[in-house]
Amino acid sequence: MTRVGAIDCGTNSIRLLVADIDEDGRLTDVLRRTEIVRLGYGVDRTGVIDPGAMQRTLTQASAYAVQCRELGASRVRFVATSASRDARNAGEFVSGVEAAFAAAGFEVSPEVVSGDVEAQLSFSGANGDLVAAGIPGPYLVVDLGGGSTELVRGTTHVESSRSVDVGCVRMTERHLEGDPPSDAEIAAATADVAAALDSAEEVVDLSGIATVVGLAGSITTNTALALGLSSYEPERIHLARLTPQQHRDAAQELLRATRGERAAYGFMHPGRVDVIGAGALVWHEVLGRVIERSPDAQVVTSEHDILDGIALSIA
Repeated sequence: MTRVGAIDCGTNSIRLLVADIDEDGRLTDVLRRTEIVRLGYGVDRTGVIDPGAMQRTLTQASAYAVQCRELGASRVRFVATSASRDARNAGEFVSGVEAAFAAAGFEVSPEVVSGDVEAQLSFSGANGDLVAAGIPGPYLVVDLGGGSTELVRGTTHVESSRSVDVGCVRMTERHLEGDPPSDAEIAAATADVAAALDSAEEVVDLSGIATVVGLAGSITTNTALALGLSSYEPERIHLARLTPQQHRDAAQELLRATRGERAAYGFMHPGRVDVIGAGALVWHEVLGRVIERSPDAQVVTSEHDILDGIALSIA
């Protein structure tokens, strides 16, 4: 048995998983937590990480390093994704994370991974539960983050993948500033997503998909609404099977709602209120494209994602 620490630092959130992994590669959670730090705030516009966002993220990284030490993690891997790929001052962020973990006794450097590596980790994190539950492939795994969205096709392994720069934070900052967003804003964002999906389809075949697998906070939140939950219940959200239309109806509701209306949902994380509309729009458009190519596809939501993939990769 190996105890590991995995950190996923994205555009909107930073997440920690401390887990035990046995000799057969089975993962058992010890601790799983998420904080919204908005590391990618303004990166799409300025090309640099905002100083306040940098400090929030490094403060949280320090807390995670201490928890990894206190819980006895023998190895730690820290993966940084879209915002850190795009920012000119990513080196300052890397140095700050190294110092935070060195203070807790770990030699850890954040890996600013490519979209292809991000896609592979997301697929491996979700795949085991899908196979164990008898959910049919081929899968299209959709990891919808703050800065980018990964589309990954495969069943037992990744067959093809593409990372596109449409995520909930990036689309909000580019297009959806209204409260609620205007029809013109929604049309501009929709066109942006359509162009990204055209690019994805150059590599990823969306025909013949049996199951679309949705990962990350925008999609799990959308699922909570589609299920009619009054609070966030991960055990009900994980592996929930719904139709594409049920998801698209919920996505439209989230997109068109005011921020006050979104905040009133019992399942809504406060840090997602201002960006969930854009995440819902991206998800709505991805599903619309998949339905055109694979009309019989079902949708399954997974609470296990890139974070689990990072943990498994350590072992």
